Amino acid sequence: MKLIIQRVSQASVEVEQKIVAVIGPGLLVFVGVTHQDTAKEAMWLAEKLINLRIFSDAHGKTNCSLEEHQGEVLVVSQFTLYADCSAGRRPSFTKAADPALAEQLYSTFIQTLQKNQIKVKSGIFGAHMKIS
Repeated sequence: MKLIIQRVSQASVEVEQKIVAVIGPGLLVFVGVTHQDTAKEAMWLAEKLINLRIFSDAHGKTNCSLEEHQGEVLVVSQFTLYADCSAGRRPSFTKAADPALAEQLYSTFIQTLQKNQIKVKSGIFGAHMKIS
């Protein structure tokens, strides 16, 4: 699995011109899944995300975790994280997991965050999404 993590003051997801999820301060997380991934990786990455010290403390040092910061998370599925652009001009997506596996592990990732009392919102798996 691959994650792209961005700290945000706010973020939202729009599908078919309708806002489906909005968060305040926290993290926007794009999740990509490959064929070899398992629930173990999904849970490990969720735990890692919760405990990464990437928020500023009272002294301005990057010393607080998502949990300590009490931030929200917006999770978005992103199969293009496994694009292979090494040959030609058209990316290959053969390294991306089949949708059934990817959706299962995407859900496991979200559920692990929720079990740890993290406020989570998500996009719609497989939908064309506009992220703000």
